[in-house]
Amino acid sequence: MVADKQQRIAVLGAGPMGLAVAYQLALDGYRPVVFEADDRVGGMTATFDFNGLDIERYYHFHCTSDTDFLTLLDELGLADKMKWVETRMGYWYLSRLQDWGNPVALLKFKGLGPVSKFRYGLHAFLATKRNDWKPLDNVEATGWIKRAVGEKAYDVLWRSLFELKFYEHTPHLSAAWIWSRIRRIGRSRYDLFREKLGYLEGGSTTFLSAMKQEIERLGGDIRLSTPVIKVSMANDRVQGVVTRSGEEPFDQVISTIPLPYISRVMPDLPQDILEQYQAKNNIAAVCVIAKLRRRVSDKFWININDPEMDIPGLVEYSNLRPLDDHVVYVPFYVPGEHPKYADEDSVFIDKVRRYLKKINPKLTDDDFIDIRASRYRFAQPICEPGYLDTLPPVNLPVKGLRVADTSYYYPEDRGISESIGFGRQMARDATR
Repeated sequence: MVADKQQRIAVLGAGPMGLAVAYQLALDGYRPVVFEADDRVGGMTATFDFNGLDIERYYHFHCTSDTDFLTLLDELGLADKMKWVETRMGYWYLSRLQDWGNPVALLKFKGLGPVSKFRYGLHAFLATKRNDWKPLDNVEATGWIKRAVGEKAYDVLWRSLFELKFYEHTPHLSAAWIWSRIRRIGRSRYDLFREKLGYLEGGSTTFLSAMKQEIERLGGDIRLSTPVIKVSMANDRVQGVVTRSGEEPFDQVISTIPLPYISRVMPDLPQDILEQYQAKNNIAAVCVIAKLRRRVSDKFWININDPEMDIPGLVEYSNLRPLDDHVVYVPFYVPGEHPKYADEDSVFIDKVRRYLKKINPKLTDDDFIDIRASRYRFAQPICEPGYLDTLPPVNLPVKGLRVADTSYYYPEDRGISESIGFGRQMARDATR
C-alpha cells in the first residue's frame, strides 16, 4: 500500500474501534470520512439524557490493565479525568447477598463445602496468573471449568452465569475466551483482598467528544445518521460507498460494524467469505437502567443465582462513579431469535423493579426516580473454540477493504481499550 496521504479512506462505524481507526488515520495525515448510522458517536459506549443525567446506555468500567485506553487519554490530555476506586463484589445466592471476590469472602460463602471452595479459589488464582491462552483455544469452556472446580461449584457459581447469558450456546464456548474475562478482573486488584476499577469523570462522553473533536480538527469528517447501504467494488477492488445521498468514491474502506451486517452491506464479496460472516452468532442485550433515591447495596457488581431471576447479575454503577442519585444497570442477555427478546420493554422493566426490591426489601416504588430500557441486537459475539480460525482475515481479497469488529481481538472480551488498540493497529496496517 502506497502511503498516499491524498487517498480517500472511509471508516464504517463510530464506536470506539471506528473512532480509533479514524483518529490514527488523522494523526498520520489522512482525512478519513466516518459513516455512522446512529445520531451520535460511541456505539455501545454512547450516552443519553437519563432524566437530566448524561450517562451510557450500557455500563462500562475500566481496569488498570487497559493500556491502550489509558494511552489515548494521555494523548488527548484527559489523563487527570481517570479516577480509580476500590470496589466490592457480591453474590446473590440462597436469597441472601453475600460478599464475593476475595479469599475471605470465598471461605465464608454459604452454599459450598471446603473442597469446592479450595478448587474454585485455586482455579481463579491460576487463571489470573496464566499468560498463554493458546492451550485453551480449542477447549470447551464449561468442561474446562467443571474439571477444575467440580460439579458442585460449577452449579452454584457458574451455571446461571452461563445459561442466562448464552442459553443454547453455553456448551459451545471457548475456554480461552472465558479465561480472558477471569484474568481481566483478577488483575484489576490491589492485592488478593481489594479490587480497583476506574471511571472517567463525565463518563464516556468525555473521551468520545475529545476523539471526535480531534479527528475533525485534523481534517477528518464524521457523518452521523448516515448509514452505508452498500460498499461498491469491482475488479477485486473497492470503488466507494453508497448512502442515501448516492455513491461516493473511496480508495479504501475500513469496516468496524458488527459482522452480521457485512453480508447486507457488502453483498458482492465472494460467497465463501459471506458464509463465514453469516455463520457467526451473537447475543442481544436488553439493558435496563434505574435511577433510585436509595441504593440497592454497597456492591458495584453482583452475580446472581436465583431461580426467580432470569439475569446473571447487575451493576450498581453509582458505587463506582459518584452520582447525585443511585444508578443500577440490569442487563438481560438473550439470543435475538429467542421469544423473550420480542417482549415489550415494560416486561423487562417490571422484572427489574421486582428483582431490586427482592435484593433490598427496603426499596419501595417511590424510590424509583426513573427507569428505562435500551436494546442492542449484536451486543456479544459468541466465540466458540478455535474462533479466530473461523473468521475471514481482516484484510480481505478485495483491494482496499478491511473488515473487523470486537470479536477480532479474541480471546479478549469486548472492551473499550481493546477496541481502541485494535482499531489503531488496523489504521496503521492500512497505510503501510
